[in-house]
Amino acid sequence: MTPAAAPVTDRARRFLAVGAGGALVGAVGLAVWRARRRGAAPPETGTGVAVRHRSLGARNARLVGVGARASGALAVHRARRVFADAERREHLDREFELRTAEQVADALGQMKGALMKLGQMVSYLDQGLPEHVRLALADLQRDAPPMHPELAADVVEAELGARPEELFDRWDPEPLAAASIGQVHRAVTHEGEAVAVKVQYPGIDEAVGADLRNVDLVFAGLAQLFPGLDHRPLVSELKTRLAEELDYHNEARNQSLFAATYDGHPFIQVPKVVARYSTARVLTTELAVGATWDELLGWSSHERDLAAETLYRFAFGSLYRLGAFNGDPHPGNYLFRPGGRVTFLDFGLVRHFTDDELRPFEELIRAMVLDRDPAAFRRTVEQIGLLRPDEPFSDDLVSEYFGHFYELVLHDGDYTVEPEYASETVRRFFDQRGPYGEIMRAANVPPTFVIIQRINLGLYALFGELRATGNWRRLAEEIWPFVSAPPSTPMGRAIEAWAAARGDGSA
Repeated sequence: MTPAAAPVTDRARRFLAVGAGGALVGAVGLAVWRARRRGAAPPETGTGVAVRHRSLGARNARLVGVGARASGALAVHRARRVFADAERREHLDREFELRTAEQVADALGQMKGALMKLGQMVSYLDQGLPEHVRLALADLQRDAPPMHPELAADVVEAELGARPEELFDRWDPEPLAAASIGQVHRAVTHEGEAVAVKVQYPGIDEAVGADLRNVDLVFAGLAQLFPGLDHRPLVSELKTRLAEELDYHNEARNQSLFAATYDGHPFIQVPKVVARYSTARVLTTELAVGATWDELLGWSSHERDLAAETLYRFAFGSLYRLGAFNGDPHPGNYLFRPGGRVTFLDFGLVRHFTDDELRPFEELIRAMVLDRDPAAFRRTVEQIGLLRPDEPFSDDLVSEYFGHFYELVLHDGDYTVEPEYASETVRRFFDQRGPYGEIMRAANVPPTFVIIQRINLGLYALFGELRATGNWRRLAEEIWPFVSAPPSTPMGRAIEAWAAARGDGSA
């Protein structure tokens, strides 16, 4: 093939999706990357406005503008690479990816809200991104551009009745972290207690509302691509969960539940809520310390495996023992200490399950993992609405497709979660061209499965980055209440001793 006919590379094409035809979907995947590293200015500094582009029209116009600019840049990029040799084309593709990503960051980096949250999810989800862009996106996992210190102080005063410098003995005006809904400040109470104060961005409720009005359109379009998808209950579930995140009273209740459940746990720590400094838009908790996700990646494989074991026990133990799932497995929501000790932060996106809602999970596990019964698995899949009863797929094909999501626990033995596992998981959801395209288009996502899929699309992606190794089958059998196997690891035995000392059977 001559240089003039050489196509744009596949990986470059992934990022060209931010062009006119794919502005929304492509943009959220690259939102706000490197904003912290580039030293982006605080949003609307000095104006008293914390969240830009609150209205639906303004936020849509911002996205359309990104698409138009990216479309023009694509035309220029294609012209430049026509007469370039292979090495030069690779350089141009790399340069174009980064430049386009920065344009998206400029557009969305300070918009905050649901779009930023979706961008954060994509930033650690897609193992197929080019490495240099994945490294750039890592900043999105930690921090977003903060609001001006005076805006944060204004929110504290409006909610708690006094300036933070008066309420607290010490107040750090520079945020410890900034995210999609609010930012966190260090403080010390007059009683000498070190605390973390999360302050919600002014106007974020309007911004999230505008974003959520877009959700109907996005998922209605997806329903055309995925005929089996009933988008209406899915959209309703997403709206409910994201709206709950805006209510810090709700988050305080969630966090208090988890903190009480794991009080004194040898490996899981949840900071306690300081109620007297908490309102609907300000949430104050104990200040937690520990290593970040990036630091954990540099620890030994043994320490990474212990951290992964704790993350696994927390996710599934909370689901089956507590009937609650913290649906935001974001690497910035964890702090790590040696020996597998993990502090869990941010409980805004929590889904509570009834016994009736949990029962299908048990039935699926029994059929797929314990009994290896494809026909029974197919019946349960249809009963709970993952697949319509009249689809022309064999029981074995249904089990083969969905069986990927149980791969960690199908066999009794050590299993290393590789990045490729997470990439394959993403393809099972979205790649219509793959070998399971037909069944994927026919599949549905019932409301109770919307948030729980964050295990498949989020937690396991993090495990892949850790290359976490463990006998997940035995860990699961400890946690599953319908098996309740004895401890299989030193961590499990320590937890059993802690639960026995509490006298409540919690593990």
